[in-house]
Amino acid sequence: MNIEVRELAGLGPDARHAFFERDAGVAEVRADVRDIVERVRTEGDVALREFSREFDEVEVGNIDVTDAAERAYDEIDDDVREAIETAAANIREFHERQVPDDWREDFGGDSGTRELGRRYRPLERVGVYAPGGTAAYPSSVLMGVIPAKVAGVEHVAVATPPADTMNPVTLAAMHVADVDAVYSVGGAQGIAALAYGTETVNAVQKVVGPGNKWVTAAKAEVRGDVDIDFLAGPSEILVVADETADPRFVASDLVAQAEHDPNASVVAVTDDEEIADAIVAEVENQAAERNRTETIEAALENDASGVLLARSMSEAVLFAEEYAAEHLSIQADDDEALLDRIDSAGSVFLGPYTPVAAGDYASGTNHVLPTGAGAKRQGGLSVDHFVRSTTVQRLDEAALEDLSETITTLAEAEGLDAHAQSVRERLDE
Repeated sequence: MNIEVRELAGLGPDARHAFFERDAGVAEVRADVRDIVERVRTEGDVALREFSREFDEVEVGNIDVTDAAERAYDEIDDDVREAIETAAANIREFHERQVPDDWREDFGGDSGTRELGRRYRPLERVGVYAPGGTAAYPSSVLMGVIPAKVAGVEHVAVATPPADTMNPVTLAAMHVADVDAVYSVGGAQGIAALAYGTETVNAVQKVVGPGNKWVTAAKAEVRGDVDIDFLAGPSEILVVADETADPRFVASDLVAQAEHDPNASVVAVTDDEEIADAIVAEVENQAAERNRTETIEAALENDASGVLLARSMSEAVLFAEEYAAEHLSIQADDDEALLDRIDSAGSVFLGPYTPVAAGDYASGTNHVLPTGAGAKRQGGLSVDHFVRSTTVQRLDEAALEDLSETITTLAEAEGLDAHAQSVRERLDE
């Protein structure tokens, strides 16, 4: 495994490009995905079964496997069931704090009644994608479904890749999250089915959830016909560490994110050379001891991963802000002060005893997060993604009269005399 300390200031243009322009690989599969989406749109269940046979090597009988979720809940081990229930409760509690309240106030003062407000209503139908493939992700089920349910979405469906024997823990998580429908279909075809519907799959208004480049490309393809959360690529972590950091803890977080995907980006930046060298040594030791060593080593060796030595913590902070990590871990003596200087991150983990895995599973925050510097523009999945807002207003005659000159002047400046006249009609006796 080739991982070494590199000086941050000495990174050349190609190296900086790899760190800051992290490529999800969507472009290379976009044309194929477009064909898949169109076939599902026109052929429905027939296309879903053919793609399951071709891509998943599974002969799908029932596409709707909702009943299997309830059976799985009763069949899994008690300790696993308890862990799912605990994680779900924490996720639900955190997201309940996000539910917005309707409001309406009178802004008119002495100029009559100018009542303005905002109300929030949930979407009716949402689809959540739960990845399968080389690992099972019951946690992604909880993270996608629970915020939608908390928001009040009436119908939440999950699409997940088919298998000869579907993962019972993932199915049980669907039951705990109170899913309304479960569809045994994955990949780009799963996204297309949720977006456009088939004979079996009910179309939704919005599709959320993580996935590989095929899933991400499909979300890009259907965007506009349905809403999506965001386009996310492989997992990524940036650890900002000072001389007080424990190299074992830093390395364990890097290795943990590396086991997700060979294309994961795992980075540590520190201003302490001794700590940097120790992190590299610990990463090499820990990677060799994990079950998914091959995946971990591939991620650690890609161009977007590494241990960087900064000339100061200020330089490390500037790098962190530009990097805009999906997961930002700050393991430093003055972590709060460092956090105050960083605005762009999907989710932040402060202190030595806050591993990213806590947020991945059970602390309560959402692990569906923007990657590829998307945190510069948006936050992670939340209740906000499942509600739409409507502004409400009521003016009495006095308030309209008070605003009339402003309205008519601006309307006429835009050449929209009918707008101006709609005010005058109300005020002319």
